[in-house]
Amino acid sequence: MLFSYIPTLIALLGAVNALGGQTNIAFQQKGSHGNNKEITLHDHSSTATLFLDQNDWPGVNRAAEDLSDDFRKVTGHALPVSNYTSSNDICKKIHGSVENAIIIGTIGNNTLIQNLIKEKKINVDKIKGKWESYIQEQVENPVPCIKNALVIAGSDKRGAIFGAYDISEQIGVSPWYYFADVVPQSHDSIYFSGSKTQGEPGVKYRGIFINDEQPAIAAWVAEFFPEGKYNSYFVHQFYVKLFECLLRMRANYLWPAMWASMFGVDDPENQYWADYYGVVMATSHTEPLMRATNEWSTFGKGAWDYSTNKDNIVSFWKDGIERSKPFENVWTMGIRGFGDTPISGGVETSLLEDVIATQRELLGQYFGNSSVTDIPQSWCLYKEVQSYYEAGMPVPDDITLLWVDDNWGNIRRLPLNNETSRSGGAGVYYHFDYVGDPVDYKWINTISNEKTWEQMHLAKERGADRIWLVNVGDIKPLEVPIEYFISLGYHYDVWGPINKVFEYTEAWAQREFGQWYKNTTEIADIVDLYGFLINRKKYESLNATTYAIYNYQEADTVLQQWSDLSARAWNVYNQLPKNVQPSFFQLVLHPVNAGYIVHDIMISAGKNNVYAEQRRNQANSLATYVQTRFGDDHSWKNQWDSMLNGKWHHMMDQTHLGYFFWQQPMRDVMPPVSICQADDNNLAGAMGVTVDQSRGSVPGDDLYNAVAYSNNTLITPPQDPYTGNTFIEIFNRGNEDVNFKVSSENDFVTLSQTTGYISATNDSIWNSVKVWVEVDWSKAPEGSNIVFIDVTSNTTYGFFGPPQIHVPINKNQAPTNFKGFIEAGEVISIEAEHFSKKVDNNKVNYEVINRYGRTLSGVTLFPVTADSQTSDANAPHLEYDFYSFSTPAYGTNITVYTSPSLNTYPARPLKYAIAIDDEQPQEVQLVIDTTNPLNMPDHWEQAASDTIWLHNTTHNISSSGQHTLKLWALEPGVVFQKAVIDFGGVVPSFLGPPETYRQQ
Repeated sequence: MLFSYIPTLIALLGAVNALGGQTNIAFQQKGSHGNNKEITLHDHSSTATLFLDQNDWPGVNRAAEDLSDDFRKVTGHALPVSNYTSSNDICKKIHGSVENAIIIGTIGNNTLIQNLIKEKKINVDKIKGKWESYIQEQVENPVPCIKNALVIAGSDKRGAIFGAYDISEQIGVSPWYYFADVVPQSHDSIYFSGSKTQGEPGVKYRGIFINDEQPAIAAWVAEFFPEGKYNSYFVHQFYVKLFECLLRMRANYLWPAMWASMFGVDDPENQYWADYYGVVMATSHTEPLMRATNEWSTFGKGAWDYSTNKDNIVSFWKDGIERSKPFENVWTMGIRGFGDTPISGGVETSLLEDVIATQRELLGQYFGNSSVTDIPQSWCLYKEVQSYYEAGMPVPDDITLLWVDDNWGNIRRLPLNNETSRSGGAGVYYHFDYVGDPVDYKWINTISNEKTWEQMHLAKERGADRIWLVNVGDIKPLEVPIEYFISLGYHYDVWGPINKVFEYTEAWAQREFGQWYKNTTEIADIVDLYGFLINRKKYESLNATTYAIYNYQEADTVLQQWSDLSARAWNVYNQLPKNVQPSFFQLVLHPVNAGYIVHDIMISAGKNNVYAEQRRNQANSLATYVQTRFGDDHSWKNQWDSMLNGKWHHMMDQTHLGYFFWQQPMRDVMPPVSICQADDNNLAGAMGVTVDQSRGSVPGDDLYNAVAYSNNTLITPPQDPYTGNTFIEIFNRGNEDVNFKVSSENDFVTLSQTTGYISATNDSIWNSVKVWVEVDWSKAPEGSNIVFIDVTSNTTYGFFGPPQIHVPINKNQAPTNFKGFIEAGEVISIEAEHFSKKVDNNKVNYEVINRYGRTLSGVTLFPVTADSQTSDANAPHLEYDFYSFSTPAYGTNITVYTSPSLNTYPARPLKYAIAIDDEQPQEVQLVIDTTNPLNMPDHWEQAASDTIWLHNTTHNISSSGQHTLKLWALEPGVVFQKAVIDFGGVVPSFLGPPETYRQQ
């Protein structure tokens, strides 16, 4: 199966429940061998006691209490909790001794851990003073009354919290136990062995932005949470659930909901609980100094115009600092126009300089005149804001520059060499959800983890690793890409190398479902393939003509891929226990089956329109079928509303069908369908005939028929030994039953059937017959010929005669010892990973990114920090041997398909070079940046929506025979997906011609 990519995986030993971290938990006793001692955390006879210092961070003790309850979820027995304020009090309080214990705390805040360090029973040298680091260490007799202890010592508050939640995850509690109803595993015994040191994360701040939150999550919180002030329901009762989920998956950073809420005032407890839990808060790119946009609408005085209303705006900011200064924040700097708009039509660098200087002065005042450089700050270079910086606006080094993608997952700019030493560093604001041009996408998951990896790997390697923040819309439909994004940032050392995405996905599947479904590779493959398929075109961008209905059987192939994937997901779902099915529904089955339904609606509507042109009876059946599937789309939403007693009511309220401009439709609308008049017979008789790659039908007058021959003639695509078979399709377009006969006038052409019957009353959408045409090339004459195929029936033909089909054939033959691609139907289509040769050197090399892009994979240069490359003959490049028969007089067009990446290094725009054989390579620049920095490149909207850059070059292939196509990626970041050599046979399609025959 083309897309069933299942790589060789690392051995999954024991319980692989931590996504990237070392695992030390086992559910069967192994016994102690040498230094590999084992501590019993729970078995049939005992449960470890959890010891907490009440002087430690409240958030650490709260997470530890979660760990206690997680043991209850898994074993049925919570960890007993013993609180202390001094290590000297422990033995007095327990009145006896404890066999096994868990001690959790923070270096410098926990007296027992401080004593263990002092007594050299634990060594914290590797984590002391580090960011969010921890150790897990077995200690004998940490105090006289405790025989054995698992000590979890954090370098700071979140280090200890992550250390506690790491154990929770390993014993079988998913971060998504509430937000996706993942059922905790069940175990009778739990043991810890060895030790673990977890150092600093790869990215300092890793978080999400709740955005575009209407209609779904806004309606959901309104139903299930108490009302706060100002008609908002985004209150602390909701946020604490989110804070816990974030921390469990090792995130630490949040931009709160903003469309109809004000985090700091809707519920005065919101920020208190964020800090209590240990989540760093910030505000969005358009909301400076911890004040929500809606706060200005509610409390502001005058216009949101710094140039005319500075005093009132500064006073507004002062209140925000005063309110938020007790808590841990990253302060958003700068200013944008009201309602997420530019501050003016120009590049207002002088105004922005004054804004940031004033903001920093305010921060200094409110933080007791301490050095403002120690206060975390970021400036998000969103849309037009990037132009201010590019125009030369000076920005203090300690402010983190938050670079941004194009809202469609393609990063616009990354740090240059002279920017990587800034003390504030750089980060990335990325999108899994967006409202705006060219069209919204906010319904369900449309994210390829491979694409996320490619862009964020580029960001990390280029030094953008201070903040990773992703816009996730309503949260719920995006659980899988959210956690991948966070895990990649946290465990970059594990998941950062190439082609680790599938390995990650299987570890995820093992954690979520491994106890109930052993073949987690199947689940991982379903999830990964889903991301691959939906990456081609987001649901909101799909229409009835996206995929070619009649060329390359593209639409049928795409729909079959979705149908097969849905069947696989249903197969897993039906084998899961009833209590596990809701989580699989949310995380896997729903997006897969919902995706299948939407593609079925669109492709079937497209087929209906073509069938109506051909006057088929099937058009009417398809119109009914599309309406049925439109109903299925809504009923599938109702599954969400009714599941788990309505827990997720409203979470699928987002409209997604019937976009007429960029904004969401106010109501789903089915794509247009057509109906033929069923009471009348076709003027040219009930039998209709069409052929492969044709919209035309015969007999009768038709715009798309081969008029040069006659209106009763259709021509199939040219056939040669490498094209594969073509077909004739026969259907009913009237109210008479059709008995047909098909015959070839040439004995070297055979047909899959020569007679058949098509009912006039059968309302099946499949009520047609494809007759496959097969050429016996051993008997076919040399050179170019035309085969005549006659189609007759028992019905009349009106004023027309019986139709005839012409099949052009070209008997071409490549040498049997040739290895490479062979021209087929005047086309050579090449998947980039199928190179004949790749030339690397000791500095750069080409690597395949599995399941990346639209049709198979991508090929790109590594490392991504490499220098610009040349197109010299010996420079690193890819070679593709091909054998051609055509020699077009006016040159041959070659289209190269590359990822829709942007020029993240403006002085080194993305380029490739291309040549045939030894000709002078032609250089092609993928992205021509506009002179106005506020705008995106030409054709960007199409490239972003179609997830591809297409570039054409013309080459002189003057002789038939063996040739070599050569490609040079002249800059890292160019990702080749496909190359199509067109000798005149390419026809329109979305994905391009399928890969042609490759002789190996």
